[in-house]
Amino acid sequence: MEENNITLHVQNPDGSRTTLEAPVDMGLSLMEYLKACEYDILATCGGMALCATCCVDVLEGEDKLKEMSDDEYAMLDTLPDLLPNSRLACQLQLNHEMDGLVVKLHGTD
Repeated sequence: MEENNITLHVQNPDGSRTTLEAPVDMGLSLMEYLKACEYDILATCGGMALCATCCVDVLEGEDKLKEMSDDEYAMLDTLPDLLPNSRLACQLQLNHEMDGLVVKLHGTD
């Protein structure tokens, strides 16, 4: 793995995991990266924390993430099926601390 990349894992609806190598030197959010990898994320608001259509559930590595902002919390709080480990992918800037993170697109089982 290159110095400027981290490994991310996406849990698929069938329970299998896809491993991805993500760049941390391009200023991408997790939402932007997952969209670039052609995951089905609407991101209707374009990453402004205004729609919650990029919600992911963090299955492993939640402790590696920066604290949730008030705006992110307020938007997540509008979801009827919010989980304690749900986050907005648009608010998660890719960084070295996120290496090994495991996420699942919210609502996909």
